[in-house]
Amino acid sequence: MTAKIIAVVNQKGGSGKTTVSMQLAGAIARRGNKVLVVDADPQGTATRWAASAEDDAPFPASVVGLSAASGKVHREVKKLIDDYDCIIIDCPPAADSPVPQSALLIADLALVPIIPSPLDMWAAVGIRQVIQNVSDINETLQARLMMNQCQPNTTLAQETLEVLPEFGIVLAQTQLRHRQVYRQAAVFGQTVHSLGSKASAAVEEIEKLTDEVLDILRMKK
Repeated sequence: MTAKIIAVVNQKGGSGKTTVSMQLAGAIARRGNKVLVVDADPQGTATRWAASAEDDAPFPASVVGLSAASGKVHREVKKLIDDYDCIIIDCPPAADSPVPQSALLIADLALVPIIPSPLDMWAAVGIRQVIQNVSDINETLQARLMMNQCQPNTTLAQETLEVLPEFGIVLAQTQLRHRQVYRQAAVFGQTVHSLGSKASAAVEEIEKLTDEVLDILRMKK
């Protein structure tokens, strides 16, 4: 097998990169794929997330911490591509970090979670430029903006949606709404799939996102 690689990137903290990385990784793994999350963020949130799982119910994807690799993370990930179907790299938010550019050098897809607010849009301009620069080297790199923590009925969200098509990165069809169950899943070291009926709407969102991502990567659903 040769893994498809997803880099989850944004230069602003709080956009939900780790939540998107872990929920997507778990959902892809639940479909019978061997999935690895590369925790490239020095804060180690993805690693702590997986470590919170009970011994008899481990997180469905593997997680490895590679933040120490810094700008050479692409070299470390290359060593692992034959062992997995999908590798998701959870990148740090620091604008001056060399990790996102390194991850994008080998990524098939750059997924950019963005919260619908002016501050987040301004911050995302930086990562858009990084993606465009790396695309000159990695010519097969695709990119998607993804609305996260969205409250669709607000004026701010609607205004953001109107502006995003002009941003220069294709907008993903799937939106993740602002839901408490996403935080609860992290506490238990799981995905929302494990939280029962109260998480049904969130599960539907994650499954829709998984379908969309697997379509982009041309992986079996």
